[in-house]
Amino acid sequence: MYKVLLVDDERMILEGISQVVDWGKAGTRLVGTARNGIEAYDQIQASPPDFVISDISMPGLDGIGLVAKTTEHFPDVRFILLSGYKDFDYACRAMQYGVKHYLLKPCNERQIHEALTELGQEREEQEERKQFVNRMKLDFQRMLPHVKEHFLKEFISYKTYGSRDIAFYERLFGIELQDKQVRMLLLRVEESHEPEHLFALQNIAADLMDDVLLSTTMQGQLLIVLESEDDTSRFMKQIEAVRATFHRFYKLEVTVAVSESDSMQHSRGMYRETLHCMNHRFYTGEGSLITKEDLATEDTREMADLELDEEKFGLLIKAGNTVEVAQEVDRLFGILSRMKLEISVTRSYVLQLYAAMIRICPEEERAAFTSRMVVLAERKTLACLKSFVQEAVERMTAIYYKSNVYRQSSTVDKMITIIEQNYRKSDLSLNGVAGQMLYMNSDYLGKIFKKVTGENFSHYVNRYRIERAAEHIRETGDVKVFELAEWFGFGGNAQYFSQVFKKWAGMTPSEYIKSHERG
Repeated sequence: MYKVLLVDDERMILEGISQVVDWGKAGTRLVGTARNGIEAYDQIQASPPDFVISDISMPGLDGIGLVAKTTEHFPDVRFILLSGYKDFDYACRAMQYGVKHYLLKPCNERQIHEALTELGQEREEQEERKQFVNRMKLDFQRMLPHVKEHFLKEFISYKTYGSRDIAFYERLFGIELQDKQVRMLLLRVEESHEPEHLFALQNIAADLMDDVLLSTTMQGQLLIVLESEDDTSRFMKQIEAVRATFHRFYKLEVTVAVSESDSMQHSRGMYRETLHCMNHRFYTGEGSLITKEDLATEDTREMADLELDEEKFGLLIKAGNTVEVAQEVDRLFGILSRMKLEISVTRSYVLQLYAAMIRICPEEERAAFTSRMVVLAERKTLACLKSFVQEAVERMTAIYYKSNVYRQSSTVDKMITIIEQNYRKSDLSLNGVAGQMLYMNSDYLGKIFKKVTGENFSHYVNRYRIERAAEHIRETGDVKVFELAEWFGFGGNAQYFSQVFKKWAGMTPSEYIKSHERG
């Protein structure tokens, strides 16, 4: 119910209206009475009513004065004025303050009831309009971010905005666009993610970055326009803070492309620049921060060093030389990274490199390596391509290494068998074994023999002869040194036999014989 204050300097009228009017039926409640304007205004200050029914002619502060003073400080209070004079001037002055209800005395209950009912309806309509406006404002505030996003998408995509259009949106958004230097950021969430992640990234950027003007999502990436500032280091630190905060919450990397500073009228060019930078994440890697400076290309004279010597590369792999193969892969990808060729050209080169590997692949492994070429083509960055090639090279080199070790071990086993069968012959030599028994290159045999056994051929043969001679001494006891030299491949050269024996056993053959006689 609406609260009503009744004001009249005549006690009889004051009491009569108070008792006669059915206040509840009019949707009101009489909360007080006053005998003059001064007393009435004190009550209005203490507890403002909704409506005031007041006589115009009163001592001290008349009805028009009470309306004027109340309207100045309590504009929501509405008045019904009573007067015993048919004076048009009073009505005109009352209407200046918005008073619509002016009743002439004597007025009856019905007139007052109708006036109160009309004020109640006006108040309800006013409240409805107020609620409607508030709802509209609230809806607008909710829609404003979407309007901003739509404006930015159109501005950089296809629609041409004139200066008047931009001025309108500046007023609508409460921001300045035309006379500011701005930058554009393009942020990409790497790996598989949900649309909500972009929304979260947008909020984090708005919280941690200064002077964000507009933002929207474009083709699954977040685009931000913010006012450019001279302190570039501070700007870059804010970007890193956004990336670090997002990674801490969602464990996802964010790649950021940054445009040069320019006016908003050149926003399309800035957007294309960020796309170009983002495209070069192929070279910089996922989760990096890319600027125009990162797009600089190295001297193309390195192109000559990029040519792959397939024969040399194949020999390194077939030899099982893991270290040198890895160094060659590092060298080639290092040149690609520095040159920053067109991405399609770089991809083509890597595919050619992999095709060269397939050509030297063992027959039984070729189908498996060929099928993975599809996986190679799906790699999105140069670092991922390098990782794939390194893994393939390591696998293929390991296959050849294992094969080589098996083959070499088999050959060395044959050589050891020959030694065991012929160690008593003084003319047993590596050249003889290679040329007359195994029909292989002596240098190659010498290398694989030392690789497998850890000893060169002649050292192994002499050690084997001494071990057999020592074994003979332990079994037979007393024996002549020259006989040992003759029997165990030293051609009767007792002096050389003794030198070799002492080097192996730590004593001369004679001392060794005596020690075993005592035993």
